[in-house]
Order: sequence, then structure tokens, then C-alpha cells
Amino acid sequence: MKSRIYMTAVALLAGSLTMAVPVTTWADTDTASPVLEMPMEEDDEDAAEEIAADLETEEAISQVIEAGAGESIEDEEEEIQEEEEEAAAAAVNVRQNLVNYALQFVGRPYRAGGNDPHVGADCSGFVKYVMQYGAGISMNRSSGAQASQGTAISADVMQPGDLLFYGQGSRINHVAMYIGNGQIVHASTERTGIKISKWNYRMPVRIVSMLG
Repeated sequence: MKSRIYMTAVALLAGSLTMAVPVTTWADTDTASPVLEMPMEEDDEDAAEEIAADLETEEAISQVIEAGAGESIEDEEEEIQEEEEEAAAAAVNVRQNLVNYALQFVGRPYRAGGNDPHVGADCSGFVKYVMQYGAGISMNRSSGAQASQGTAISADVMQPGDLLFYGQGSRINHVAMYIGNGQIVHASTERTGIKISKWNYRMPVRIVSMLG
């Protein structure tokens, strides 16, 4: 009786051990050995850190790009402003050079039909010559035809080098060049020759700019 009880206990004990310890078997010896899975906690932490680092990098790059874009816009605006200032200065120089060219003929004679102020010119011949050789601008020969050229402007915006036309009624019969400070230079009469006068010694009927 005792022997039977002992054998039963041994059998039960052997069964519990078998259930407690899992045994891995391979049906096919050619199959690769199974890979044991490692805990995932460390991988998750690494991935989170990498994502956070990537986000910081992207943000830093964005800031650099935005800063660079801002600087680029400011640089372009400065360049445009400098170009405009240079263009304005160049325009002033062109006008002043033209006026200086015209003023060299003050005191030269007036001659009806004359085209060269060195030896004598009438008002439109004087303007035609000065515009051609002082600014490279071709003008018509008569004052009436010259008045149809250029861009009409008002007296409050005229600048040195602009042309003022005088007349009686609708007929234009005289032309002069504005030289600044409320004055003009023109081939006036045989008595006075090429001279400087006030721009409104007569009221002009038309003022034009040939220089833009």
C-alpha cells in the first residue's frame, strides 16, 4: 500500500514539473533557431528621443531659413533703393550737364534761321542744337513742331532742362530752356542775343519734358 502511494506521488510530481517548464522542440532541424524577443522599453525611448531631436533640428533649420529670407528681402530693398538713388542722381547730372552746355552760349548772337549758337541761332535753332549736342536728343526745327514732342508738364514740377513754349493765342512762336531757380536761357532777339530771363517774363502756353 505504501509503495503504491509513493509511486503515485512521484508520478504527480513529474507531471507538475513537466507543465511548469516549457520545452521548445524543433520538428525540422534545418529551420533556423528562433530569435528571442528583447524588451521593447529601451527601443521606444530611443525612438522618442530621435523624433524629438529631429523636430528640434527642423525647427532650427526653419528659423535659419526664415532669418535668411528676411535678410534677403532687406538686402533686395536696399539694392532697389540704392539703384533708385543712383538713377535719380544720374538724371540730375544729365539735366545739369545739359544746362551747363546751354549756358556756354550766353552772350552769343541771335540770328533768324540760324542753327549754330556759336555763330548765331534763333530760339528753336538754339534749342535744337543744345538738345542734340548736350543730351543726344533730336528735336524738330520750329518751335511749334518742338512743342508737340516730349511730355507735357505743369510749371510746379518743371526741372532744369525742360522746355517752355510761349505764344499768342494758340500759335507758339518762341521756345526757351529752364535752367532752375526760376530762370530760362533762350535766344531772345537780335538786340539781346542768347540770354537768361525769368521763366514767367511771359506766361508759357506749354511746358514739356524731353528727359523723362
